[in-house]
Amino acid sequence: MSAHLTKSGLSVHPLLVDFVEKEALPGTAVSAEQFWSGFAALVAEHAPTNARLLARRDELQAKIDDWHRRYGPVANNAQGYEFFLRDIGYLVPEPDDFTIETSGLDPEITTLCGPQLVVPVSNARYALNAANARWGSLYDALYGTDVISRDGELAPGKGYNAARGAAVVEHAAGFLDDVLPLASGSHRDVTGYHIVKDGETRHLEVDTTNGRTGLRDPAAFVGYGGTEASGEIVLRHHGLHVILVIDPGSVIGGTHRAGLSDIVVEAALTTIQDCEDSVAAVDAEDKVGVYRNWLGLMNGTLEDTFQKGGRTVTRKLNADRTYKDVNGQPLVLKGRSLLLVRNVGHLMTTDAVLLDGKPIGEGLMDAAVTALCAMQDKVNSTTGAIYVVKPKMHGPEEVAFACAIFASVEKMLGLEPLTIKIGIMDEERRTSANLKAAIYEARQRVFFINTGFLDRTGDEIHTSMEAGAVLRKDEVRSEKWLQAYEDRNVLIGLACGLSGRAQIGKGMWARPDDMAAMMAAKAAHPNAGANTAWVPSPTAATLHALHYHRVDVFEAQRRRHNQAVPALSELFSMPIQVPFSLSREEITRELENNAQGILGYVVRWVQQGVGCSKVPDINNVGLMEDRATCRISSQAVANWLRHGLVSRDEVAAVFERMAAVVDEQNAGDPLYRPMAENFQSVAFNAALDLALHGADQPSGYTEPLLHAARRKVKARDGK
Repeated sequence: MSAHLTKSGLSVHPLLVDFVEKEALPGTAVSAEQFWSGFAALVAEHAPTNARLLARRDELQAKIDDWHRRYGPVANNAQGYEFFLRDIGYLVPEPDDFTIETSGLDPEITTLCGPQLVVPVSNARYALNAANARWGSLYDALYGTDVISRDGELAPGKGYNAARGAAVVEHAAGFLDDVLPLASGSHRDVTGYHIVKDGETRHLEVDTTNGRTGLRDPAAFVGYGGTEASGEIVLRHHGLHVILVIDPGSVIGGTHRAGLSDIVVEAALTTIQDCEDSVAAVDAEDKVGVYRNWLGLMNGTLEDTFQKGGRTVTRKLNADRTYKDVNGQPLVLKGRSLLLVRNVGHLMTTDAVLLDGKPIGEGLMDAAVTALCAMQDKVNSTTGAIYVVKPKMHGPEEVAFACAIFASVEKMLGLEPLTIKIGIMDEERRTSANLKAAIYEARQRVFFINTGFLDRTGDEIHTSMEAGAVLRKDEVRSEKWLQAYEDRNVLIGLACGLSGRAQIGKGMWARPDDMAAMMAAKAAHPNAGANTAWVPSPTAATLHALHYHRVDVFEAQRRRHNQAVPALSELFSMPIQVPFSLSREEITRELENNAQGILGYVVRWVQQGVGCSKVPDINNVGLMEDRATCRISSQAVANWLRHGLVSRDEVAAVFERMAAVVDEQNAGDPLYRPMAENFQSVAFNAALDLALHGADQPSGYTEPLLHAARRKVKARDGK
């Protein structure tokens, strides 16, 4: 390993020094000496607090474990449990009513509602795809997914299926009728769209089989581009744009009586470029790759060249879309998602920087370097805001700590106070239970709160590890505590004044191939009052965008504003498994399901450094897996092991059996190393350790074991 360089008393890996000094600092007013001295001061100031807060987590968990050993599950004494949590400081006094004070936010955060993507910033191609997913072809999204039936004559096939294409056009016309209706008739019957000049302004007229009409709301027509024969018509509804592409000369347009060749919808308004759960960055080399891509997204230089369909493709950030408005003046629509960056949490350390020979908190490094990169923003925020999503914070004290770090970063970089905004991931139970107080601590910086139900479920299992045997995963997710969690997040956010000022978000749809099911289920998120919700792909964002046309989120928020907030007793209500209620076959099946998911995710993480994967489950259904989903599975197995539903030998045997299944599922990957041929492999043992030692991991997190295993593989392979 390259020798570290001394910078203001810190020992810094040369790769990080080169990146900061040769790539991130040029173009800013920050000198190298200013950066390193400021960074050293930041680490010296905040490292002790970081250590104290992590020790506090362990102290509280030990007391909760002891309570459960004495009294069993919460249901035995709900009132006593709540009193106990207040007594030990797990629950803090709730602040008086207040309204957040955050200013300088972009409209994608405050007044526009739409899908949000989360993407590993370590993968340049994916990062660019997500950034460019601000716009998506509705025709392509419908044609390529199961939203349109794949049965019978509608089966996609190898070539273009005209019957399927007609079904796509029919479905899309129904969407237009729902949200951008004509004054009379249906978009299904349109034979021509015409932009008509009326004095200095223009309006849209529409020919149908029943005569000429217009839009029911003429103001929905806001712009145009191209010519009358071939061009684009820009419509707007709920603040989101829908673009009708008129091209009679195209294959699709030639089949449509009005030449409508596509409908382009405004889709992923925001994208989280992730340095955390979806990446596998375990050393200085990995972290510099993460930072370099984030810098390229900020200054607009990131590109990626790859082979697709037998040809070389170069991808870069999309330009803005330019049109003329109804008065013939320039109309510019942003071409890219508003980009947010997710830093790591407070737990992990990094040896990319050493203080007195010891690794520093990785979150401190992320805060400084991602903010430095964002100083080169040329294409993202129109207000100059830097949007940092902060995950895995335990309670208001840790939120306040994150805000203090950001204030120090602003000072060291010469940024205006409160330039760095914070997104609070409400994904740990201590934050959920104290959410109003957590928001209060960030009231000048908060730009979103978001439920992360996957990590939240993992933390629920770990926090109540000693209470008894946890329910099966599907049963856990259907329990009332989870609905109480989701409702509390929205209702507390509304009470704190987030409506029209900041985002209230919802979590991921984990089945990227099941878009029909997503369309049936995910309308619940805007209906619940959420400005945004996570989706697994640009295609999913295009489809989910339709929900924000059909649902007026701000009306939903007004409807919910005065609803009663579910009590803490509901939030803490997860039951335990009734003893002997499961057969051995049911126990084995659940263990196999968890083992398969852990192995399928961990093997690619450890062997190839892939932090987010579509992993086939035990039924060969592709599920988006990251460290949050792995945390659930590993904690579930660890819990059953702790309470005697399964034995260590049984767990090991099932993991060995499921390794062969995972090997078969990955048989087409030339980089894959089978596990069933070598149960001493690093990947297999990392997966098994997550189950056997899951109860002992800090807050049940997977990072420590995964990082250690990945570093071992990189050292072995010389990478």
